[in-house]
Amino acid sequence: MSTCSSGTCGSKKASGCGSADAAVAQQNTAIAASLDRIKNKILVMSGKGGVGKSTVSVNLALGLAQKGYKVGLMDVDLHGPDIVRMLGMPGRMDGELTKDGKMPPLQYNDTLKVISLESMMENRDDPIIWRGPLKNQAIRQFIADVNWGDLDYLVIDAPPGTGDEPMTVAHTIKDAKALVVTTPQNIALADVRKSINFCKHVSMKILGIVENMSGFICPHCDKTVDIFKTGGGEQLATEFSVPFLGRIPVDPRVVVAGDDGKPYLSSGTTSPAVQAFEAFLAKVEKELPVHAAAASIPMANPLAKAGSSCGCGGGPCNPNTCDC
Repeated sequence: MSTCSSGTCGSKKASGCGSADAAVAQQNTAIAASLDRIKNKILVMSGKGGVGKSTVSVNLALGLAQKGYKVGLMDVDLHGPDIVRMLGMPGRMDGELTKDGKMPPLQYNDTLKVISLESMMENRDDPIIWRGPLKNQAIRQFIADVNWGDLDYLVIDAPPGTGDEPMTVAHTIKDAKALVVTTPQNIALADVRKSINFCKHVSMKILGIVENMSGFICPHCDKTVDIFKTGGGEQLATEFSVPFLGRIPVDPRVVVAGDDGKPYLSSGTTSPAVQAFEAFLAKVEKELPVHAAAASIPMANPLAKAGSSCGCGGGPCNPNTCDC
């Protein structure tokens, strides 16, 4: 904290002395207040690019929302924010601020809220040329300045690797849990090991590992061909003693649906890929259950004697029936 005073501050404007510290403190308070209303936070990450993190993130968030949970989807892949395209949301974030000055997120449906840097850009094809401090601040603002409200789950889609974005999430959202996405081949597994060790270094709990692109589903006969091998993710989970959440096969319909802005894995269609995803979704629910609301305050004993302020009716207090 700053110790300078208006009499000793070397800045030209004494009134601005300490204002940076005050702004950070204010933002920290806003972040804490926002996160306190979110029950479960899931960071979808991988040490390897191209393993389908965004596909998993979008379908996970939408699948949970379709089950009636209140879900937020936050895109922190700042250099390649594709979430809104995959959801078919071309609109910009231009809603009116709330009374406390917070931005309303994009609303995909009644139970899914979304925020992505791309939805704030005038030209979505413009590159984001930012270094670490700007990326850190953007992610903090996504939490502090957005009106998320009460959520059962916040799904955070991160870029590949263990750089600024996952580091900022780890430092800002202390109770976030990592969902590590991999593909079966050894090259991907080598990089994913780095993600697991990253989680150890920053003390982030691992929700589990999901093996994406595990086999190819023929669109004609629905049979599986292991073009990328299979089983590597499960072996990795066993090696590091973390939960294995399942295998999701490659299906050409996933690619087409993503380009069309109509997520396929959470569509409920009858196919091996969708069935595998639903099994994965069920495991996520089991690992991160949404706890029921606290029990209501017990009512006074209706048999209490008139004029008595005690639910036991004036007799000896019974902690099982007394509400005093």
